[in-house]
Amino acid sequence: MHSHTEGRARFIRRHVAPHGVGYIVAGLIVVLFVAGASVSDRFSTLSNLLNVHQQATGLALVALGQTLAILTGGIDLSVGSLISVTATLTSGLSDATQGEWGMAIALALGLSVLVGLANGLLVLWLRVHPLIVTLGMGAVLQGGILYYANGPAGSVPDGFDALAYGRYANVPVTATIVLLLYLCVSYFMRNTRLGRYVYLVGDDDNASTLSGIPHKRVILFVYTFSSLCAGLTGIYLASQFGSGQPYLGVNYTLASITPVVVGGTILSGGRGGVIGTLLGVYLLSMLNNLINFAGVPSQYQLIVQGIAIIAAVCVNVQQKRRLA
Repeated sequence: MHSHTEGRARFIRRHVAPHGVGYIVAGLIVVLFVAGASVSDRFSTLSNLLNVHQQATGLALVALGQTLAILTGGIDLSVGSLISVTATLTSGLSDATQGEWGMAIALALGLSVLVGLANGLLVLWLRVHPLIVTLGMGAVLQGGILYYANGPAGSVPDGFDALAYGRYANVPVTATIVLLLYLCVSYFMRNTRLGRYVYLVGDDDNASTLSGIPHKRVILFVYTFSSLCAGLTGIYLASQFGSGQPYLGVNYTLASITPVVVGGTILSGGRGGVIGTLLGVYLLSMLNNLINFAGVPSQYQLIVQGIAIIAAVCVNVQQKRRLA
């Protein structure tokens, strides 16, 4: 038992927490909070912090799945298109079935699982980088949803917006559930065999295969999980905006990668974790909130995201060299 505990501790030190990026991101969140408080007194209120928590929900969901894909040394560029598909189908089918949103959600999530399985199977079968496979899948999905609807499709039934805006004791319910989901996935990644296999496949694909790790099962798992998270994001956004749109998820492809690399997960795989991603999500959400308070036009948020991901990749490269 003692050696098992020591082995798990060594694994966590090597793969989950190989550097102090998480502390840096947490420090930046504190700096942003102080900067925001100096811009506006309302920024530092509990009410606004809860708004930041709620506004982070969509990005947090899709970035959670993206983290696992990147940990295997891959990436999922189909998530943005899948978000558009599930959001549009959820609202369109809910409207067509007179508010039977349960069936619409089930179909959207079922499609998400099929897309994830297809991504994983194609990665294994074609033996090309997941970037190519998922980019192609994203194009197929985007074309399909444009065939289904050229503009906003349908509307969600009354009460469905509680998924996005529901609160208990003024605390956003869905956002808090997503926070708990991150904690559960973090525990899963650290303490289960399959979770550790994800790190080992990303650390050295060939060596992991030779050592008996079920490589195929790991790949199918991470891409199915990534697509499922994207599908949930689409459903959440349909609830938030009241309807789905064919281009609703376009910006989430880049956005889902940004908090992952900002949070310290190395793009080549094998090192990092979902808690770093969560911190990255809150950092970006607080930054966007500060931009809004400062009266900066919203289009600059994309510029900020681009700068953040370039800076994070540069840090990523330096970390990889030090750890090599």
